Amino acid sequence: MNTLIKNAAIVTASDTFEADILVEGETISQIGKNLQHPDAEIVDASGKFITPGGVDPHTHFDLPMFGTVSSDDHYTGHKAAAFGGTTTAMDFVPLTPTPLPAGEGRRGEGDFKYSVDLWMEKAQKAAIDYSFHMNLTKFNDLIAKEIPSLVDMGITTLKVFTAYNGRLRIDDGRIFKALRIAKDNGMLVMAHCENGDVIETLIPEALAAGHTSPEYHALTRPAWGAVEATLRMAAMAEQADAPVYIVHMNVGGEVDMLKYARERGVKAMGETCPQYLFFTIDHLRRPDGAKWICSPPMRTEKDNARLWEGVHDGTLQTIGTDHCPFFFDGTKPILYEGKKIAIPGKELGKDDFTKIPNGLPGIQDRMPILWTCGVRA
Repeated sequence: MNTLIKNAAIVTASDTFEADILVEGETISQIGKNLQHPDAEIVDASGKFITPGGVDPHTHFDLPMFGTVSSDDHYTGHKAAAFGGTTTAMDFVPLTPTPLPAGEGRRGEGDFKYSVDLWMEKAQKAAIDYSFHMNLTKFNDLIAKEIPSLVDMGITTLKVFTAYNGRLRIDDGRIFKALRIAKDNGMLVMAHCENGDVIETLIPEALAAGHTSPEYHALTRPAWGAVEATLRMAAMAEQADAPVYIVHMNVGGEVDMLKYARERGVKAMGETCPQYLFFTIDHLRRPDGAKWICSPPMRTEKDNARLWEGVHDGTLQTIGTDHCPFFFDGTKPILYEGKKIAIPGKELGKDDFTKIPNGLPGIQDRMPILWTCGVRA
């Protein structure tokens, strides 16, 4: 089937111009004025914009958490993306140990090929283009030697965490080594920036005081921790002479730290997400506040405004979604491909904010929202 789209306002990275687009099969074969094709279906796009498909650099599908799994897999999440104009999604591969017979030692504490193969299998149902980042949540000599092998698997990005002590975090010395290895192999380190030590101190204090509601998810993850960790990551990147990419920036002070680092010549890039541009901690205080639980948490209107400034002045380079939805009430079955299924969700933490699965949707809405509020506004 051939399609001829007429009179569209075509948006590219450098220009906007009116032209026609000829699509033959699934390939754009021509862009130009007054195009003709004898067998094409004509679509009049007068007064409409056509943009390239969006790329979401930060998504999570099929993600296990707190005894459940995120409610979108690589099929349902990709369908949502396509409906919203996103045609490429970048997911994160958890570092998983290779299972071995009982009594045998583990090969290191994680195996890259095994982990990637697991995620490739999950992505077989993909509905759009996709690629992977690798979560670097363990680090030893064997893992360090194997990091370059990821490039041959098509993965050139590593994600490290300065929070989630005992689960995902590796210490600063190991992060510094990872930055050096990444630099030497043409790779990029991405960083989740919070202060894990402070968080692990505040959470038990809040619970002991009887503070179990969703707002304490944010109050036990102070904004200063994100600011401090962002500057710390930039400092390590400068000392390693390596690039770094700060994910889901949520605090105005992080924008200030990133701007300072870039002015020093640090090869530092920043990403934010729609939830940090539009929502605040007040959403966590609502009766349905669990819906807005994500990590890092939403902050204040002042932070929203500073993040928007960072988007507009180029301090921030990308807007991803950190798409990781969970059902608000997973006890209610839904239809999936004609079958009823029930996946536990946010209700798991109805009496304890630490048990609420962290994450929310966004991949379908990102492009339309950013067009409306970031371009047309």
